[in-house]
Amino acid sequence: MGTEESTLGILAGGGTLPRRLADRAGSTGRPVFMIAFQGQTDPATVADLPHAWVKMGEAGRTIGELKRAGVVDLVMAGPVRRPSWSELGLDWWGVRFVARIGARALGDDGLLKAVAKALEDEGFRLVGAHDLLGDGMVSSGVLGKHAPDATALADIAHGVTVARALGLADVGQAVVVQQGLVLGVEAIEGTDALLERVKDLRRAGPGGVLVKIAKPQQDRRVDLPTIGPGTLDRAIAAGLAGVAVEAAGTILIDAAACITAADQAGLFLIGIDPAAELEAK
Repeated sequence: MGTEESTLGILAGGGTLPRRLADRAGSTGRPVFMIAFQGQTDPATVADLPHAWVKMGEAGRTIGELKRAGVVDLVMAGPVRRPSWSELGLDWWGVRFVARIGARALGDDGLLKAVAKALEDEGFRLVGAHDLLGDGMVSSGVLGKHAPDATALADIAHGVTVARALGLADVGQAVVVQQGLVLGVEAIEGTDALLERVKDLRRAGPGGVLVKIAKPQQDRRVDLPTIGPGTLDRAIAAGLAGVAVEAAGTILIDAAACITAADQAGLFLIGIDPAAELEAK
């Protein structure tokens, strides 16, 4: 099993990516089954599609629903607000899982890797959202009409250094740098909240840059950086000069809309190679 004809299971977080994956699979005739998480998934994401609503801590029920739907290939997509342990409402499967992983669940990367391993032990085959999207990844180089100037290029290089350190510490994927100063780093709040926060921290002069790259050690099947029109809107509102993301390592949702928004606002959007940026320093 695990073929294109088998039912694709989607663990649906927030945002539009889960629905885009479902629609892409549906366009090829492939059936899908979605797990929607209470308090996380937009109801519109699963409208008119086979699905089940579960609480975040109902791991045993989630696995049962997926198996009853005949799912083998499974993709995790969309941001999920990490609840406190008291909010989870763990079932017995979840309690045993938490007891088994212990301190590894302290960081997002450790938790996601443990979840991925547990799902594979249950017989599922994890696939990356990028493998299913095909052309949905950021390409290398400048996208659109505007390119970074010398100040922005220096901010990008510094941002890559900081973002890599953040990733190695399993903190976050993104940082905002302006004129060599770090205005903010992403932690549990996510990129959108980071951009909202730095609006009040911007300095006079050339605008800053959002740099977003994958954590060096992360499993790219379960947690690739993702940006979309909402990211661009918030970057524009924050007065940034541009957005730099990892080429071939970042999912770009609605590329045409992102490029149009950047062009109209005079913002640059660029796909970078973090390794090359680090070597050049």
